Amino acid sequence: MPQATPAMNDDIASSFGFPAVIGKKVTAAFDGGRLTSDGGVLLLAQAERAMGICRRLAACIADPRDPVRVIHRLDDILRARMFAIACGYEDADDLDALRDDPGFRLALGKLPGSGAGLASQPTMSRWENAPTTRELAKMMAAMIGVYCSSYPASPAAVTLDIDDTCDVVHGYQQLSFWNAHYGERCFLPIHVYDTATGRPVAMLLRTGKTPSGTEAAGHIRRLVRHIRRHWPDTHITIRGDGHYGRPEVMAFCEVAGVDFVFGLPTNATLRAEPAIVAAADACAVRRGERQAPVLRSYAEIRYGAKSWNRQRRVVARIEASTLGMDIRYVVTSRAEGSAEHIYDTLYCARGQAENLIKRHKSQLVSDRTSCRSANANQMRLILHTAAYWLLWRIQQAIPRTTSLATAEFATLRLRLLKVAARVIERASRIRVAFASAYPDANVFRALATSLRPAPT
Repeated sequence: MPQATPAMNDDIASSFGFPAVIGKKVTAAFDGGRLTSDGGVLLLAQAERAMGICRRLAACIADPRDPVRVIHRLDDILRARMFAIACGYEDADDLDALRDDPGFRLALGKLPGSGAGLASQPTMSRWENAPTTRELAKMMAAMIGVYCSSYPASPAAVTLDIDDTCDVVHGYQQLSFWNAHYGERCFLPIHVYDTATGRPVAMLLRTGKTPSGTEAAGHIRRLVRHIRRHWPDTHITIRGDGHYGRPEVMAFCEVAGVDFVFGLPTNATLRAEPAIVAAADACAVRRGERQAPVLRSYAEIRYGAKSWNRQRRVVARIEASTLGMDIRYVVTSRAEGSAEHIYDTLYCARGQAENLIKRHKSQLVSDRTSCRSANANQMRLILHTAAYWLLWRIQQAIPRTTSLATAEFATLRLRLLKVAARVIERASRIRVAFASAYPDANVFRALATSLRPAPT
């Protein structure tokens, strides 16, 4: 471990005071020795080892370095970056301060008091900018492979939610675009989730304008192709808002045997449909007769826009209230299920995907896409998604009887990762001493046991 200069030692060891307690003077100094404030990073290390994310991603990138002179393996560089993101250090330059942290060193398989430290910020930045577009595509496919491998067996069916989200740029980066709806210069990356289980599937950086039908169909086609390499017999349903209810997308889904449930923007033809007009009038009359503040009804029709190649099932959710009439539309390939089930149970469930996007952006700061290069920003999005996977894996291992089993990632970080520990290295063993008063000791112990790899 690098030795601090005498001036640094004097500065760190200089004491400072706090108010006295029951007549006793309270002093403090940063001289506690080999301590870490991120003891839970060892849980992340076990989760990553079980999932093998870094090994998969590193295999997608060409490493031109001379193997004899390599100090930090590529998978260890990615591993350190992902652990730091999960622990709340979203900037690469945070690694300069963490490279000799004993907890992170142990998580990377290094002794806490000897040998080279973790990779520095310049090394991290070089590898964020290193992958080519082709290598990034391979990494995205690898992340879809991580998703499929997270199931013990191929599921009979999955429903995938696709949506884009505003990612405000930090300058004039590649792919940045002025978006009048958001009033910002931004990216609009696409997020895909298996919402029922909270699993991330794919994240794609793209320019800050609404995807066209051709673009959206291309992204969904590649996604379905990668998933079916792992699950050839799994039935896939794609769910999204009106951005994805495009004729090109629906035509592809029908040819590929993929079901869809998409929002459908209203138009004059839909508003004039006799069945919907009659249902809306009847709903308004019933609400008035009952003096109810709001009343909801449903209707469905066969509808085909001029740009469509066929008629499709369209469900209308009709809501009459004291504020007036509100009608929303959904187009679907599903023939089974009532109109109420299609809208309220199936389509509205996509709202949870927006919560997962907020978790990805806010709690893992995945919108820190401040690199000039679009490829580097896509690489960051992949690394933040990998950190999401590690926290998801830890959450799945938490006993279901505890409140942390359904906690947000920010709570998991506070309660399970930001845990102080003293690292004691002896001749034949290393001991990690956590605080005796740690309130979640039982959960932490259960996680460490659950995530422990099987003996080989």
